[in-house]
Amino acid sequence: MNASPHIGHSYTTIAADILARRARRELGKDNVWFLTGTDEHGQKIQRAADAAKITPQDFADNVAGKFKVLWKDLGITYDDFIRTTEERHKRFVSKVLEIVYAKGDIYKSSYEGWYCSPCESFWTQTQAVDGLCPDCKRPVERIVEENYFFRLSKYQDWLIEHIEKHPDFVRPQIRRNEVLSFLKLNKLNDLCISRPKERLSWGIPLPFSPDHVTYVWFDALINYISAVGDFDDKGVYRSKWWPANVQLMAKDILRQHAIYWPIMLKALDIEPPQSLVVHGWWLMGDAKMSKSRGNVVAPLDMSVKYGIDVFRYFLVREVPFGLDGNFSEESIIKRFNGDLANDLGNLVYRTLTMVEKYYAGAVPDADIKAYDFDAAGKAVAAKIFAVEDEVSAAMSVS
Repeated sequence: MNASPHIGHSYTTIAADILARRARRELGKDNVWFLTGTDEHGQKIQRAADAAKITPQDFADNVAGKFKVLWKDLGITYDDFIRTTEERHKRFVSKVLEIVYAKGDIYKSSYEGWYCSPCESFWTQTQAVDGLCPDCKRPVERIVEENYFFRLSKYQDWLIEHIEKHPDFVRPQIRRNEVLSFLKLNKLNDLCISRPKERLSWGIPLPFSPDHVTYVWFDALINYISAVGDFDDKGVYRSKWWPANVQLMAKDILRQHAIYWPIMLKALDIEPPQSLVVHGWWLMGDAKMSKSRGNVVAPLDMSVKYGIDVFRYFLVREVPFGLDGNFSEESIIKRFNGDLANDLGNLVYRTLTMVEKYYAGAVPDADIKAYDFDAAGKAVAAKIFAVEDEVSAAMSVS
C-alpha cells in the first residue's frame, strides 16, 4: 500500500466479493466471513512516507482510507477490514513470535546478502544476476547485519507432502506445478524475519529483541488469522472461521502464500487454508500494470465512466481466472456492447415484449416445474433447472 489502489487490487477483491455474495445467498450470512485489509509495515512504506515528508502512520492512514472508499464505491461487501497497524494485529503477531521462538524455530544469525527494497526480500549472489532482483528486476543493495531467522527449511518435506495430498491447495494447476517444482528442485533457505531498527524502524518490534522489527511478510501474512481468532491460555489457536475455504492473490506473491504461509501455520500447529486461488496480472500492452511502471489505471475512474456493474463484469469475464489479461478501454466497450447491451439487453427486451403482448405486462404467477410442456419446452426447462446447480458447482469454495 505504498501508493493508491489500482485495477490489480480491485480485481482480487471483486472476485472475493462475488464468491462471498454467492455463498451468502446459498448458505446464509452467518456462514460467510469475507476479510480484506491493508498490510502497512516495511521499508517501502517508510520510504514512501519519507518522500511525502509525513510519518509512516499518517501515510498508512491516508492510503488505507483510499482503499476503504474505493471498496465502498465498488460495492465490496466485506465483513472485516484489518490494518496491520491495529493493536489487535500487533499484539497477535507478538504472540506468534513468542510461540515460534519458544519452540526453537526462530534463531539469531549474521547475514550477508543482496536486498531488494521494493520486494522486501533478500537474495543470494547467484539469484541477483547482474545486481538485479529476480522478481521485479530492479537494483538490489548489499547488506551485512545480524538478524533472526525462521526455520523454513525444517518443514520443506512436510509442505511437499501436503501439496501432493491436497490437489486443490494451490489453484490453478499451473501454479501448483510451479510451487511443487520449486520445492523439489531447490533447498529452502531459512527466512530472515527481522530488520534492525537502526535501518528500519517502521514495523512490529520482536518481543525477544526490541532492537529488531518484524519482516513485513512475516507480519502481513498473519493478518489472516489475527482477524478471526486468538490463542487461548495454552497457546492453542481458536477460531470459528479458520481454516479459510479460499484465499485469493496475484501470482507475484505466490511464493509468500504457498511456501512461507503454510509453513508458518505448521510451526504454530494451525491448519493451512483449504485453497489458495491465484490469478494473473493485468497488462497494458506487454507490460504488467504496476505502480513502479507508472501504467496503472484507477478503478474508480473506470467505474464512474462505464458504471460499477460494467466494470466488475468486465474484470471477471474478460479472461479466465488465473491467466493474464490485457486491459484497455476499447475492451471494456466491446465487452459491454457484445455481452450486456446486445446479448443480455436483447434477451431482456424480448422477454418484456412477450410479457406485455401475451400477459398484459404482468409476469404470470406459475409453477414452471408443474407446467405441461411439449417436448421442446421440456428440453428448454431442463436447461433452466440445471443452471442453478451448474453455477453453484462452478463457484464452490469448499
